[in-house]
Amino acid sequence: MVKYSPGIDDTLRALADPTRRAIIERLTIGEASLSELAAPFAISLPAIHRHVEILDRSGLVSCTKRGRVRHCRLEPRAFEPLAGWIDQRRAEWDRRFDALEQHLAEEPKS
Repeated sequence: MVKYSPGIDDTLRALADPTRRAIIERLTIGEASLSELAAPFAISLPAIHRHVEILDRSGLVSCTKRGRVRHCRLEPRAFEPLAGWIDQRRAEWDRRFDALEQHLAEEPKS
């Protein structure tokens, strides 16, 4: 069995939801309050807060409270384990496709 970093599983679970992916996309622009994150969605502020909590627990987002307003920002370094895992898979598949291409090129043509 292949062992993965526990962070990869948490990251994938956090990114499995389209609303959370949209929040991540918004935070690539810069820090935002929960209200700003909630604006494009037809869901309640508490629902957005729950999504942000999941992103926060996974380490993809960090939040700070200033006064009564909670501000969130992206934590890009948290994506590194997942990016590394994806790069390894990509390299393996590239190697396999290169081997297949070479094999097909060596087959006699009928």
